[in-house]
Amino acid sequence: MSETLVSLWTDVRKRLEAAGIDTPVLDARLLLEAGAGVSRLEIVTDPRREVSDAQADAVNKLTQRREAREPISHIIGRKHFWTIDLAVNAHVLTPRPETEFVVEAGLQETLPADAPHRILDLGAGSGAIILALLKDRPNATGVAVDLSDRALEILRKNAEDLGLADRLEIRPGDWAADINERFDLVVSNPPYIPTSDIDGLAPEVSRFEPRLALDGGEDGMVAYRIITAALPRLLKPGGAFALEVGLGQAEGVKAMAETAGMTTSEPRRDLAGIPRVVVGHAV
Repeated sequence: MSETLVSLWTDVRKRLEAAGIDTPVLDARLLLEAGAGVSRLEIVTDPRREVSDAQADAVNKLTQRREAREPISHIIGRKHFWTIDLAVNAHVLTPRPETEFVVEAGLQETLPADAPHRILDLGAGSGAIILALLKDRPNATGVAVDLSDRALEILRKNAEDLGLADRLEIRPGDWAADINERFDLVVSNPPYIPTSDIDGLAPEVSRFEPRLALDGGEDGMVAYRIITAALPRLLKPGGAFALEVGLGQAEGVKAMAETAGMTTSEPRRDLAGIPRVVVGHAV
């Protein structure tokens, strides 16, 4: 009996469930779309369409990678974030829904929306945060910094694909060491996992995400010490910052920012109620 879209999707879903994948239904659809070269609409409207042996083989190979716990974003090479689609791979951190709260805070701090704001993203990775901000702020321009040349390649591709390359300067660098400009907004999602905790994370993270984007040092706070200390010279008077933080880190990062002379407000909480974004201003 010939394989159909729906039978192949069902087989993939069952394999992912057996492998302990958290989102087998969604991942099965994405693998079917990528491997068989079909759209979601085609799967829904023509589920009994027969697939070729070549299509089935391609889906099987992608499924084997997901069974090995490779992130779905790495397999298909894409990730939706905020209102944009990003190219991602093993050299950049896959953007999480929690990071959208940094974008939300940044948008609130860059009002009116048509003003010519300057934005700095430290440790930009794929460019998720600053590209989302630039997309929603048509007169804003920015600088994105990352230590990884391979991450900068992905960032540059995303900026070009989104038509934002002319408003974004991309620089290699160690945080803000080489930045000699003041900005209206500084954003960052720095590495904040304590070194000893990384190997205990989900395999998709511990085995496949770039260690450089995860490892926050012994207490997870190394990057925050560097970034908060630099804020006084990076921000214009009244300028704002928004930093993503890990579980239990918000108060410590607030204290660092205040020690550096910043004023801070109540951290923004994510959908789980966890204080996720430390926000503040230069005096």
